[in-house]
Amino acid sequence: MTDDTRDETRKFAVEEVDAAPAPPRARVDDAPADDAPQVYETPTQKFARKRDYLEGFLAQEPEGEDPTGPGGMIYEGVISALKEIYDPEIPVNIYELGLIYGVDVSPEHSVAITMTLTTPHCPVAESMPGEIEMRVAAVPGVRDCEVNLVWDPPWDMAKMSDEAKLELGML
Repeated sequence: MTDDTRDETRKFAVEEVDAAPAPPRARVDDAPADDAPQVYETPTQKFARKRDYLEGFLAQEPEGEDPTGPGGMIYEGVISALKEIYDPEIPVNIYELGLIYGVDVSPEHSVAITMTLTTPHCPVAESMPGEIEMRVAAVPGVRDCEVNLVWDPPWDMAKMSDEAKLELGML
């Protein structure tokens, strides 16, 4: 394509100019007239308005750490106690092994643990829940502990944490 044919096929006209007119300045048509009285807020009024704005925030009680939720003192104490209990056949604690399905701490500081075992025929099937109840009940602040042993969903190796897999040489 030559320059001559390119000019013929252009769809836009090009106009060269030396200067363009300046755009109009912004105007405010609703501005008050010079003779209208100016209303200014006194420092006292301004402070009262800010105080009113912050009133709800200032009256709000600080949100403390929930001891029963994740990150709370009791909850984390229960998790630490669970990490001290090891499966007798596998040298990994039951928490990292993925045997603990749930830890619920009530506002009254009662703990309910939902767990499983690696197999229903596990040799510690009768003693493990009792040991867990005893260890968790010893955590400061815990009123009592109940362990619910479930078989559904069944445990499998995918439930193990990366730390447990690393410990067992699976990573």
